[in-house]
Amino acid sequence: MEKIILLEDLENAENKTLYMTFDEKIEGLDCVTPIKAELCAKSLGDFVQVSGHVNGKILLECDLCLEKFEYELDFDIDEVYSKHSLLGDYEESGQEFELKDGQFVTDLNGENEIDIYDLLYQSVILDLPNKKVCGINCKGREFLSEEISADPRLEVFKNIQINPKK
Repeated sequence: MEKIILLEDLENAENKTLYMTFDEKIEGLDCVTPIKAELCAKSLGDFVQVSGHVNGKILLECDLCLEKFEYELDFDIDEVYSKHSLLGDYEESGQEFELKDGQFVTDLNGENEIDIYDLLYQSVILDLPNKKVCGINCKGREFLSEEISADPRLEVFKNIQINPKK
C-alpha cells in the first residue's frame, strides 16, 4: 500500500481525486489493532485537501493510576496543504499557518508528495485526550498517599494547622 500521495498522480487522476485506504500499525504508537483510515485527496488548485475517517485502538497509560488501558480512536481528518509557499521569504517554510479563523494550511515547502503515514501519526496524537484516564471511577494509585507519609522529609506537613480567615 502506498503511504504517500504524489501530487503528479493526484493532478492526473479522474476529477483530480484519489481515494485510498490505510490499514496497519503505526510505529511510535502502542497499537492494539491496526489503524484504519479511508481517505480522499482532492486537488483544489494551489491546495490539496485530504479528508476521511480514522479508527482503531491504542494503549495509553492512565495519568492517575499509571495502568495501561485501551483507547478507541474514531475521528475525522480534514487537512489542507499548500502546493506553493504562501508565506513568502520572510517566514520559515514547512510550517502550519492559519489562513482565516480555524482554517490551518500546511505548507508543502516545494515537496511533490504528502506522507500519509506522517499525517495519520500526527492526527492520532492530536486526537488524544489532554488528560488520559482509564475510567470515570479511577481513583489513582492508592499507595501514593502511603508513599508520601513514609517520606520523613514530609513529616513537617503533618502538624500544620490552617486557620480559616474570619
